[in-house]
Amino acid sequence: HFLKLTLNLIPLWGPLKELWETVEGAVLRRQPESVHLLDLQLKKHKPHFVSLFKNPAKSAEQREKVRKASTEGIAIQGQQGSRLLPEQLLTEAFILSDLFDIGELAALELLLAGEHQQPHFPGLTRGLVAVLLYWDGKFCVANSLRSLIHAIVLFSLKHIFIHYELMSQGLTKRILSLVSEINVTREFERLQKERGLGNEKHRKEVGAKWLLLSFPHSLSCCQSSLTKDDTLALIGHLETMTAEADGSLDSVNLALVMALLYCLDVSFLEQGTEDREERQYVSAVHSRLMDSQPWKLPGLQAVCRLAWALALRALSQLPQALVEFTEADEALADQALLGDVFLFMKEGMLGCESCGQEEFYIRRIHSLITDFLALMPVKVKQLRNRADEDARLVHMSLQMGSEPPSSLRKDLDHLMVLIGEFYSKDIFGLELGLEFWCPTESLQHTSLQGSYLGMALQRPPHKQVVLSKFVRQMGDLLPSTLYISYLRMLKGLANGPQCAHYCFSLLKTNGKKPGASSELGVAGSPVSWEHFFHSLMLYHENLRRDLPNPDTSHYRHPPLRGITQRELEGLTAFLQLLTTIVTWSENARLALCEHPQWTPVVVMLGLLQCSVPPVLKGELLHCLAAFGKSPEIAASLWQSLEYTQILQTVRAPGQRQAAGIEVELNEIESSCEEYPLTRAFCQLMSTLVEGSLPVNLGAGLRVPGFEPYLTFLRDAVFLPFPTRAYRRPAEKWEVADAVLEVFHKLLRDYEPQPSDFVQEMVELQGEQVPAHKPPGHSIMFHLLNDSPMLALCLSLLEEGVRQLDTYAPFPGKKQLESAVLHCLCLLDLALQKEVMFMDLLRESQASLLVSPLEQLLQGVSPQTRRADHIVNIARYLYHSSSNPEAAFQSAKILRHIARYPNIQMRLVGDFTHDQAVSEKLMAGFVECLDNDEAEEGIEKGDDALKKIARIQHETQIHILNLLITSLELKTPNLALYLLGYEVKKPVSSTNLQDPGVLGCPRSCLHAILSLLQRGSEKRSGPLLSRQAPHLAELCYQVIYQLCACADTSGPTMRYLRTSQDFLFSHLQHLPFILPSEYRNQIAALSQMSWLMKTAAIELRVTSLNRQRSHTQRLVNLLLDDQPHTQHAADGESGMEEQTRSVSGFLHFDTVSKVRRKLLSVLDAIDFSQDVPELLQLDFFERTQIEQVISNCEHVNEQGHTVCNVKLLHRVLVAEVNALQGMAAIGQRPLLMEEVNSILQQVVERNRVRRSLSAKRHALQSWRSLVETLLTACPADLIPADDRQLIIRDLLLDLHDKVLSEDAAGELMPIVAGAVFTLTAHLSQSVLSEQQQGAGLEGAASSGFASIANSALHLILRKLLDFILCTGGGFQRLRAHLYGSLLYYLQIAQKPEEPDTLQTGKSMWERLTAPEDGFSKLQRENLAIIESYGTALMEVVCRDACDGHEIGRMLALAVLDRILSIDRQNQWLVYLCNSGYLRVLVESLRQDDATLQGLLTPQPPLLKPLYIYESKMALLTRVAKTGQGAVELLRCGLVSQLMECQVFDMIPDSDAHRVMRDQSGFIPSPLDRYRQILLPTLRLFQVILTSTTTNHQQGAAQVLQWLIVHADTIQSLLRCQELSMRALQELSLLTGIISKTALPVKSNPISNLSSLLQQRLCLSLLGRLAGSERERLLKQAEMAAPGESAERREEMEVAMQQVCANIMEYCQTLLLQSSAQAQFSICLFGPSGGEPAGRDAGRADLSSTLPSVAYSRAPSLGLVLYLLKNSAADFFRFHQSHRQSLGKLQSLEQLPPEELKELCQGLVSGPGGVEKISSVQRSLLAKRRLVQLINNRAKLLALCSYVIETCLFVLWRHLEYYLLYCTPTDPKDSLLPGVNSFGGLRAGGGRGLGLSRVSQQDLDQLQTEMATGFGEALQRKLLEVEGLYSQVRSRYTFIQALVRRIRGLLRQPKI
Repeated sequence: HFLKLTLNLIPLWGPLKELWETVEGAVLRRQPESVHLLDLQLKKHKPHFVSLFKNPAKSAEQREKVRKASTEGIAIQGQQGSRLLPEQLLTEAFILSDLFDIGELAALELLLAGEHQQPHFPGLTRGLVAVLLYWDGKFCVANSLRSLIHAIVLFSLKHIFIHYELMSQGLTKRILSLVSEINVTREFERLQKERGLGNEKHRKEVGAKWLLLSFPHSLSCCQSSLTKDDTLALIGHLETMTAEADGSLDSVNLALVMALLYCLDVSFLEQGTEDREERQYVSAVHSRLMDSQPWKLPGLQAVCRLAWALALRALSQLPQALVEFTEADEALADQALLGDVFLFMKEGMLGCESCGQEEFYIRRIHSLITDFLALMPVKVKQLRNRADEDARLVHMSLQMGSEPPSSLRKDLDHLMVLIGEFYSKDIFGLELGLEFWCPTESLQHTSLQGSYLGMALQRPPHKQVVLSKFVRQMGDLLPSTLYISYLRMLKGLANGPQCAHYCFSLLKTNGKKPGASSELGVAGSPVSWEHFFHSLMLYHENLRRDLPNPDTSHYRHPPLRGITQRELEGLTAFLQLLTTIVTWSENARLALCEHPQWTPVVVMLGLLQCSVPPVLKGELLHCLAAFGKSPEIAASLWQSLEYTQILQTVRAPGQRQAAGIEVELNEIESSCEEYPLTRAFCQLMSTLVEGSLPVNLGAGLRVPGFEPYLTFLRDAVFLPFPTRAYRRPAEKWEVADAVLEVFHKLLRDYEPQPSDFVQEMVELQGEQVPAHKPPGHSIMFHLLNDSPMLALCLSLLEEGVRQLDTYAPFPGKKQLESAVLHCLCLLDLALQKEVMFMDLLRESQASLLVSPLEQLLQGVSPQTRRADHIVNIARYLYHSSSNPEAAFQSAKILRHIARYPNIQMRLVGDFTHDQAVSEKLMAGFVECLDNDEAEEGIEKGDDALKKIARIQHETQIHILNLLITSLELKTPNLALYLLGYEVKKPVSSTNLQDPGVLGCPRSCLHAILSLLQRGSEKRSGPLLSRQAPHLAELCYQVIYQLCACADTSGPTMRYLRTSQDFLFSHLQHLPFILPSEYRNQIAALSQMSWLMKTAAIELRVTSLNRQRSHTQRLVNLLLDDQPHTQHAADGESGMEEQTRSVSGFLHFDTVSKVRRKLLSVLDAIDFSQDVPELLQLDFFERTQIEQVISNCEHVNEQGHTVCNVKLLHRVLVAEVNALQGMAAIGQRPLLMEEVNSILQQVVERNRVRRSLSAKRHALQSWRSLVETLLTACPADLIPADDRQLIIRDLLLDLHDKVLSEDAAGELMPIVAGAVFTLTAHLSQSVLSEQQQGAGLEGAASSGFASIANSALHLILRKLLDFILCTGGGFQRLRAHLYGSLLYYLQIAQKPEEPDTLQTGKSMWERLTAPEDGFSKLQRENLAIIESYGTALMEVVCRDACDGHEIGRMLALAVLDRILSIDRQNQWLVYLCNSGYLRVLVESLRQDDATLQGLLTPQPPLLKPLYIYESKMALLTRVAKTGQGAVELLRCGLVSQLMECQVFDMIPDSDAHRVMRDQSGFIPSPLDRYRQILLPTLRLFQVILTSTTTNHQQGAAQVLQWLIVHADTIQSLLRCQELSMRALQELSLLTGIISKTALPVKSNPISNLSSLLQQRLCLSLLGRLAGSERERLLKQAEMAAPGESAERREEMEVAMQQVCANIMEYCQTLLLQSSAQAQFSICLFGPSGGEPAGRDAGRADLSSTLPSVAYSRAPSLGLVLYLLKNSAADFFRFHQSHRQSLGKLQSLEQLPPEELKELCQGLVSGPGGVEKISSVQRSLLAKRRLVQLINNRAKLLALCSYVIETCLFVLWRHLEYYLLYCTPTDPKDSLLPGVNSFGGLRAGGGRGLGLSRVSQQDLDQLQTEMATGFGEALQRKLLEVEGLYSQVRSRYTFIQALVRRIRGLLRQPKI
């Protein structure tokens, strides 16, 4: 993104950058979409190419416009109006304009771009960034040009050829003038002067941008396409060219030379196509090159002449040759040779660094050399003859002792050295040297596969034959002067696997030939293996005689008979050739080693012991290292090394001083300040330790093992290396690199074993001495201690980063970087292995002391005196572009350290301590994440560039994992600092900004977002999710973690929402579908998971904050089924729109809907999972293998349980190796094959687990998103009808996927959970729709609600299928499904209707009324359920009886629900017949013990209580039908409950008040007891009600229960505190007692208990009918003021119910005792006084004087009092009922205050009513009014009943007292025992503890009753009957009873 000034027509950066990106996309990445953009871009930028680098000119007019920009402003493209710019900016623009001589407007635009890009360049000002952008613009043009020319040459992109033709007008001249004009030093000086150069990094980047290389490259790539004038201009430029100080050309000049060489290549001329133009071209070039004027570089002139000579020679072979020119080829070649052409090619051209880095260059030089040898064989012959002649002259002069003549030419020598040098470097692996080897027939049938092998007897090309002849002939009769050069040439030509083989064969066949003359000495040719090894042996023989005694002092001085310098050079050349061949060819290694006469290894080791120069020893060791690459040779090499004591590991007794390599290092190499021998020894060690180390190395003479070598490398080489002197500074780092490489390999191959920590002993010369530990163990020990080795590694890291920060080249830079990399690898390996190492150490209890490395890294550095080791490691990330591997290791180490929370806090302090370092570190992390070159999914073993791209990608992965790990730790942590959050203030106070805004630096968060945002605006979606799926997954995870963490959530979501619109732009691309490779699928699922989880949080947060527009946008995006047109602006309208419009035309409306986003995401999750087949094993035992596999399993970073394949491989291979005997050896290949198949199986299993885990995660995230959408978002965002359709679609799709045959069982639980939530919401939505009055008017026809009945039926069917498909297992899963089923069945449940007390329709009308929607749906539901038959019944019943608690509860609830709608009782019959009902009944007895445990003060778990409640609810449901009740009695339900002792364990209400759960969640013991008792009582009540026919049987059984638990019952009836729960208890209990009041039998126990019950019931009536009633109601209001109204209503109902029950009991007792009044018992005393007056003074009498309270029978006045109160209550309730009914009918007209008041009780929390919407409010008010109306209706019914029973009881008693009772005399009262309890006649009547009745009492009774039962009361009672009873179409006896009582009271007194 860049700003563009409207007035500036020639931009310098922005559009040019776009051009380069387009070219790169089209040419390098071959992206189809970039190709059509390329044409447009090329047309637009043609002037840039033609006027290459020409800057826009300055002008006074522009200067004036810029000057006024601070006052008048300046127009910026795309922005309205003008923008005022600050003065400072304009001043800088003028400086920039002068600096680069560019137009003022262009300079201003550059500066604005610099300001905009500044955050990407931390530490630079906008001016410095503008300088970079200026050069970057040039770089973009240059690179675009170069890439286009490449494309034309390589890919023949015809459509850009036309543009190229246009460009080429004057392009060459422009380039040449640029090359001559631009002077790098001058430019730098100018920038320096104007302060246009910043820090070291800026200088380096400016220098790097100076890639003028690209322009000459363009020329060199043109391959002879320059015109005559251009070519001559180029030659003219080359004439004046100069070389660098070392004689080599710089890269720019080399490119121009190459361009000319390509122009002089005439291979383009085809036969017979000569024309005038070509003749003119040849003529002009020829005359120019024949010109005798010398060039500034004669060597360069010679190269051009040679090239032209070869071109002419090639031309001369064409039929119509240009004879007048071609004759001159010989002369030109001679001139070239005189100009030392080959010497210049070696020094001037190969000496340039860029020479080997361009394939074009390499191929051209190759063709130049090979053409010379092939086209000019005579010249080559002349050179050889001249060389032979010179050799004789030299030989003669040596013999005569004079100086050799000075005129000797060395052309052949130079040619051979050039060939050797050129072919020895092969970066691209082209193996061009193969052209010099011609396979002979004998090689045809070897096993080697080469480019020329395997094509039997086919003639090789002529050129190849000539070249191979040259190689062979040059070796024949080779003069001694050329010997070394020839060997060097062979060394170059042997570079490559096939070349090495040919060279080996050549030297083999050159040996002694049959019939050769013996004058040559021992061997045939001096260049043969025979000759070489014979010479080596002779040297060895010769020098060994001089081998001195180590004790003599002259050892250090070379002996007299040594090796001359010339011999030394020859030996070195031979050893280098041998090393090259042996390195490349394994066959050669083995053939040479096994040769019985030559024995090279032995001879070389022998020579190493002799006194030869260290350089030669170094070469010998290099050669041995090459041999050591074969494991067979390495094993014997170890033993030979030990035997020869190259490094002295055994000190002979009496030996005074050390010998061997250590002495050479300390005394010879140190004094020479050169260390070839030490470096070579390190290389040998490095090669040898790659194989296995021999455990018994040196056994017998010393303690066996590698330890002496390691000690030497560590103590003699590594630790002293910084303090030694070096003649060549680079060698210091070479030594460090070589030795660290050995340490790295040793530690890499080390796995800690328990045996390493046990001190083992070995016997040595009769003594027991401690054995050595493995070398890796020793290195670990040194790294886990504050040892000199660790200190040196850390100081090396510090030195390395300091050197890199200078950005300056220095000798040994490459080696230093490599050494640093080894150090970082060592630390990384130590961190990886330390956990296991320390665990084993702890277990072994060995006396080793070690510290964790992460703690040692926090130590203080001796150099800086600061704890900055970790900071130094992190600083390598800043150099990721130049050192990707170091940055990778650095990120790995930081990630290991980041796991420790205590270190994180310190790290944040260290990282932020110094501002400059802090900025650099941040920039380093950001730079690694921003890297564009990083690529994912590249397999190992590719070319270097791809390897680097892979490493950069891995670095990004490690940094993201570091962030993820850190974010899980407490604050402050490293992630918060790197992501740009506050670490010194509270994190939540962070204010995230775009980079550059308010000084905000570019942080890792910005980098992550820019990675994810790339391509998100295009239709194809974010590029990263396709190009680097795993990286994208981690990026999304970081974003999610930031949003999910409470501290970071606020700032992050605000920033993502406002600055980035992140979620919307990414969610619109869901689902991410990637190519079908399984890794990609897992990554795509994970990406979607994290994104959906983040979206769920966003929806929740925006809903809470009432940001409706944000929520609405996301909801629409996810749920809409209308097509979006969001991408229309892209100009990518593509095919889809067209097809859509066509199909729209054909199908009208069908295509207008698209798949909802949420559903298409669900489609992307594949529920099927292929599972690997079972192992088929022949040798291993399957169960044992499975055990081993499970032992190797561990939980990986992502939380998946996977098997560690490497560990399993080690275990299995160890098992195979442990087998003994011949049979085992024979079967080893088969065993290994089986091991392989096991490993493949385990890899497959891991894949399946990862895949399943990803699917589970994705499904879980999808579910949470769906649930958030439905639950957290405001309900009105999705209209009810849409909501139901959406839920329908989701439910049906989910079921379809999960019910498919191949759906994975592991995904089912999540689906079941989602189904549960969705069904709950469906139910809720339908219910709320009905409440809002969508109503059921048309329900019968069109469907139930917005969702059609058919859809509901489909959902039910699928739900039942799901329940059945889970089979026997998955009970927990079915719990969700049962919950769903309950919610579903709730839909058809009729809502509560207000009881209006109207008679309503007649019975006939009701019977003939059409079926309403609820009944219809219920009937259809039942039909569907019954269609599943007993299979479903079986599953549900089984779950209800056994299994997981929640599953059982829900299964019981489902049974309950189905039984309630099952009119045919099919389920009930099944339940009874299959025995499940009996099982349930019998389980009650087993529950007794657990229920008793629940009554302890602190219960273990409440689960048993809930299950018990569920069971009782089901049994109660069963008992509601007569059939069910009888069945329950048959199953022995009551007898089971009789045996339960839990009912007798009433907890003390006060005792546990202290222990009460504060939260109120766990009920008190008393409440728990009631939860156990109440269901039982309810069940009894239902049984008593249902068993109409067998009432006696049921009542008798229940009475038995009452008798068994009589004590409990009595204590309950005596209840002191009448709380709400106590009243409920009493209402049920009194109900049961009233229904079980059977005729009194002769059983004395039952008589006694029933008498007690009678007395307790009557006293209870006294309490509830008396004044205590008002007190209780007040108390209830006080206890819960918030819920007072409802509480009071419930209390009133309960009290009325108790009174009604007791009065019913009284009525039953009266009726049972006798049908006539005269024989009935008396329950009330003959006193008509109201209890109110009497009880007023003793409200608490019951608690203080229980004996008095219960001793007397209550008076009849109580009944009258109750009657009066009930009548009064009736009218009060009736009034309230009418008012509520009125409000309900005019709900819309109610004032808001009244609505609020009505809602108050139903909404919890303060201010709850305010928050809810008006629609909700009216719904709640309606619900409350219905509740109130129904409550009042219930109370009216109870009052009416109480009035009726009171009147009956009054009438019976008055009839008895006033008509039949005989009064007694007062004196009789002295007689004892006359009035006992047992129902004796008391004055003619039976009573309950009544005193004797006197006449006076009877008179008083009549008077009081007449007063109390006055006219007013009678009128009221008759009114009650009028108001209520007739309305209920039930005829009461109120009128009759009133009339009778009135009659009795009017009777005259006797």
